[in-house]
Amino acid sequence: MKIGLIVAMDKELRQLQSLFTDGNVLVQKCGIGKVNAALGAQRMINEFHPDVIISTGCAGGNGDDINIQDVVVSAELAYHDVYCGRAIDDTTQYGQVQGLPVRFQADPFLLRKSEELNCSLKIHSGLIVTGDWFVDSKDKMREIVGHFPDALAVDMESCAIAQACYINKVPFISFRVVSDIPLRDTDASQYHDFWDNVAEQSFQVTKTFVESLQQ
Repeated sequence: MKIGLIVAMDKELRQLQSLFTDGNVLVQKCGIGKVNAALGAQRMINEFHPDVIISTGCAGGNGDDINIQDVVVSAELAYHDVYCGRAIDDTTQYGQVQGLPVRFQADPFLLRKSEELNCSLKIHSGLIVTGDWFVDSKDKMREIVGHFPDALAVDMESCAIAQACYINKVPFISFRVVSDIPLRDTDASQYHDFWDNVAEQSFQVTKTFVESLQQ
């Protein structure tokens, strides 16, 4: 099985590349944001022809039982900054690109495999929402959660990769390590502390998941 891993930043890339030496696992950096993410996914599909694509990296968490270094697995994905309006089609929902699903669903086999993992870190399965906004204020997080109260994580890439995979019919799932909880944070201090003190070994769940696919 050929597995593609997409991350947004150099510091995520360094951590993931150190975990994988198998030629059937390709780790690539796409850059930050939805356009970079979609372009990176399409490039990987065109050049590597993966059987599976996994988006991984860090994300802001949401929920009373979500804590830093927990892992959120995408059961489904949506955009928190997309609104196509109601002038033409009054059935399109907030967060939905007109003509595409309201929410992109993770591949059922990959989701089932993620739920079977036995790891030391806590794993949550649920909604990840994506947008071109680094959430560094409680007000912004409240706005996002107002639209998506069931969101467990907020990032800047996963849904765009999911859309590219949906169009290309490539199985997809996202694993996001919680680096900060915006509704409990001030000035992204938790995010910076995560990279300074906590990030090491945070991507072992992704490694364990990939190894489970190769068995």
